[in-house]
Amino acid sequence: MRTTPMSGTPISLSVNGTAYTAEAEDRTLLSDLLRHGLGLTGTHVACEQGVCGACTVLVDGEPVRSCLMLARQADGCRVETVEGLAEDGRPAPLQQAMTEEHGLQCGFCTPGVLMGLTYAERAGLSAEEAVTEVLRGHLCRCTGYAGIRAAIERHWQGEGAPA
Repeated sequence: MRTTPMSGTPISLSVNGTAYTAEAEDRTLLSDLLRHGLGLTGTHVACEQGVCGACTVLVDGEPVRSCLMLARQADGCRVETVEGLAEDGRPAPLQQAMTEEHGLQCGFCTPGVLMGLTYAERAGLSAEEAVTEVLRGHLCRCTGYAGIRAAIERHWQGEGAPA
């Protein structure tokens, strides 16, 4: 178990399979705890209103906007961030599809999109459902979504992905 040097109320959570004990002030956001308290900077923060989706992480398997969730609300929870998607130090198949289909561009929205798509895949959504359900909640100013849509189609057609 790792302990982080912050001040406030102690909380315990699992992030990407590692148990942490951290101290968080009442107003500390989950995104701030992840980025500044735990050093997991893959979760991006942009609008700070939950609109853009860049800060999306999975909490107990459900997608949440970490810029809207207090860190204390994650006490006892299992949190997954984009850093946890890699497999044996290599990009996960979904990450590889995003790279090969040029769904990254600047990459700012990518972590949130990947976490939303990870949820969609685990939930058994079809490729079209993933496009409509996930992408409608994420703002991307670089790709025009064509590369992201192509990555979704490519990945969902791959082995082990939903039909």
